[in-house]
Amino acid sequence: MAAEIRLMKTAAELALADAFATLKSRLPGDAAVAARRVDAFEAFAATGLPHRRVESWKYTDLRTLLRDAPPLALLPTPEQVAGAAAACPMLAGMDLRRLYVVNGAFAPDISDLAGLESGLTITSLASALAVGDPLVATHLGQTVPSSDAALALNTAFMGDGLVISVAPGALVTRPLHLVFVATEPAAVAMFTRSLVVLGEGARLSLVESHEGPSGVAYQINTTLEAVVGDGAQLDRLKLTLEGGEALHIATLLAQVGASATFANTNFTIGGATVRNQMLVQLDGAGTEARIGGVSLLAGKQHSDTLLAMEHIAPHCQSREQFRAVVDGAAQDIFQGRISVRPGAQKTDARMMSRALLLSDTAESDNKPELEIFADDVQCGHGCTTGSLDQQVKFYLMARGIPEKEAEALLIQAFVGEVIDGIAHEGVRAALSDATRTWLIERK
Repeated sequence: MAAEIRLMKTAAELALADAFATLKSRLPGDAAVAARRVDAFEAFAATGLPHRRVESWKYTDLRTLLRDAPPLALLPTPEQVAGAAAACPMLAGMDLRRLYVVNGAFAPDISDLAGLESGLTITSLASALAVGDPLVATHLGQTVPSSDAALALNTAFMGDGLVISVAPGALVTRPLHLVFVATEPAAVAMFTRSLVVLGEGARLSLVESHEGPSGVAYQINTTLEAVVGDGAQLDRLKLTLEGGEALHIATLLAQVGASATFANTNFTIGGATVRNQMLVQLDGAGTEARIGGVSLLAGKQHSDTLLAMEHIAPHCQSREQFRAVVDGAAQDIFQGRISVRPGAQKTDARMMSRALLLSDTAESDNKPELEIFADDVQCGHGCTTGSLDQQVKFYLMARGIPEKEAEALLIQAFVGEVIDGIAHEGVRAALSDATRTWLIERK
């Protein structure tokens, strides 16, 4: 008889269990939400923190990384809220509607809530849970099924975030900027959850930024659920600008209807350990999805991107394009899977991941997959890893361009293939500037 092997609980897992037992009665929501929290934590407790034996987490062993679990962040002080208004200076001056979440709590006092466009509704998740908002009851936790342990933790501890609804046919012309800011000088944990629901034919552009102090080992576990109705369009850009000691885990759950357009781009430049996981489900026919990402890594940074693209309906197209520039002893991971269900005939899907290594100690790991259960499809994937093209670099230098500037031009062109796909001209320029700054500051 084979003996059952169970891993011993780590200090972090025991601390999380104690925290949930203490806090669960104080977290927002009615009895149904409380029951969902308990179910989620029990699911997490059954498996524990993900480790290298969990295939999707094999490159990011949270069980080893999390030696302990810091306490949950307290509500921000007025001074911390006021200081957060200066967050994300790279997008300063742009006509974006800024909505602030400070230390895991929505900050209406500094958020731009005046003159909302017709059909646009914005509220905090904590408020929506407290009053039993039917939109939240219908969609929260119902978009894309997942048994992921980090997502289960987020469901158990979710405290606040944003609930954004766009009525059918409404066109929100001014982009929303969700500004998530950590300001605590000590290590704390924050669990934020946001929900975006677009009605039929609605349109919305969304920018989401995350940042915090340097030298503080705070932890972020954030989730965004997006429901994109038939014929709707959602464009999202996520900026990870965390402090150099931060752990950042982000989950995107997107459910996309028929004849809709969904675009998502990740730009990662900060954080010690970053995990971006995206679960996208194309439920309706004739839908187009564009998913991309840029990672600029140096020192000992670790960035892990996981994409699961599910083609469920026929006549859908998806394009996935990721670029990583890795310097020092940093590590970049891309795990991408395109799944085509039996009824998803005429699917057209392409996935490509490319990494540029700037040092002998930099590392890139790529694991693209196709899972096809339909016979009339066009699908492909690929990945490349290499260094700068020395011949092209020599060509530029032979024409009087200094070596560092020649390298910068090549790297900017490399990541520009993804950045150029962002619709907003000002944001596009800001990301190009951020890339140039990173190139100048790298050692």
